[in-house]
Amino acid sequence: MFFGLNNNALKRFYLVNDKTYKNAGVDLELAAKVKSSMTPSVLSTHNSQVLNTLGSFGAMFELKGFNQPVIVSSTDGVGTKLKLAVELDSYDTLGEDLVNACVNDIVVCGAKPLFFLDYIAVNKLDDSVVSKLIRGMSKACLDVNCALIGGETAQMPGIYKDKDFDMAGFVVGAVEKKQILNPSNVKEKDIIIGFPSNGLHTNGYSLVRHALSIEKNPEILNKYYDDLGQTLGEALIKPHISYVESVLSVLPYIKSAAHITGGGLIENIPRALPSNLSAKIDLLAWEVPSIFNIIKLEGNISNDEMYKVLNMGLGMVVVCDGKMEDKILSSVVGSVVVGNISKRIGEKQVLF
Repeated sequence: MFFGLNNNALKRFYLVNDKTYKNAGVDLELAAKVKSSMTPSVLSTHNSQVLNTLGSFGAMFELKGFNQPVIVSSTDGVGTKLKLAVELDSYDTLGEDLVNACVNDIVVCGAKPLFFLDYIAVNKLDDSVVSKLIRGMSKACLDVNCALIGGETAQMPGIYKDKDFDMAGFVVGAVEKKQILNPSNVKEKDIIIGFPSNGLHTNGYSLVRHALSIEKNPEILNKYYDDLGQTLGEALIKPHISYVESVLSVLPYIKSAAHITGGGLIENIPRALPSNLSAKIDLLAWEVPSIFNIIKLEGNISNDEMYKVLNMGLGMVVVCDGKMEDKILSSVVGSVVVGNISKRIGEKQVLF
């Protein structure tokens, strides 16, 4: 007997009872399978500073090689580029998007990425999709010598629907205290140098999806453009570039840096300046990639809105003394002088 049930009743109870976690939408067996399949990729990013293995409640990392380290951290996501990925059934580079969006945010402080954690939330677990996300993260972490030290994949039926999912990343790095990039060191007549982007990176996709009516007309993603040499979808899904190597290679020559993300040049450059100075940007100094012109024309978006939201071909800018200009230009492929620093007059800190 079990809770007052005889054997026959108990048998019927188990036959008809569907009150299981799996039937509720959470598949623990599949989760274990996914974790096992991604382990080699994740472990490939580990180094001697990672002190425990996957599966621990907390990840441990031993800080080495610094005299007076300052810990620098950041968190970010991929935004509604995820909707585009679902529409295109293209997930291979989203992990790179996630890692690079985060590591770029700490390298502008002068910090080297040390370790990274991820959070993925899904409606229903798809082992193929999650494996591609993790492999992308592992690749990006390896590229910048950063350990993918832990993470969480949450199955959340009822919160997300169909193929919808979200992902977020968390990076921790360190910089010697005396090497911190400090905007207060920027002076009048300093030079602004831009590093090229390869497209939208991970910002502005809500504007693009709205302006191009992608939800109503997803076929536009398959439209081929000669100026792009590929389809619109292929151009939009290009992964966010990592600027870690570029910035660290010129760290002794620069005073400050800005990662050009949401808000474009207008909102991000001021983050690399003291409040009494402004940046004068020459819009003819670099060639804006074709993808931005196509978005502007096809979506009927104003020039002001484009520069207010998108990176417009510059994914990173650095500020330096004029004497350091040549060192930076010769070190970073594609870099170009895009402006200079002047005394601030009025409310605007970025002038075109």
